[in-house]
Amino acid sequence: MKKSKPIITRTAAELAKALGLTSADGAEIQLRSDLNSKIVEIVQRKDLTHAQVARLARTSRTRVTAIMNRNTKDVSTDLLLRVLYSLGYTAKIKFQKAA
Repeated sequence: MKKSKPIITRTAAELAKALGLTSADGAEIQLRSDLNSKIVEIVQRKDLTHAQVARLARTSRTRVTAIMNRNTKDVSTDLLLRVLYSLGYTAKIKFQKAA
């Protein structure tokens, strides 16, 4: 059996291309990753428990745990935004012409 060579990607755009997704999918992956990273950073800095974050965001502790573990396949972008807002932050979206 022939071994397959692993594909290493460094950006969301490269990941989308390697998976055969569109560049729009890559942009969504990047946005969701940035939101997730910021939430994890804030929760750790504020030393909050998953239960505390869940209460603030009016969601389940299970969903917060998924976000903190970066397992957001079944977590909507609007929930990520709501959690971020409940932590006292808002997201600012920058528009620019795609390359």
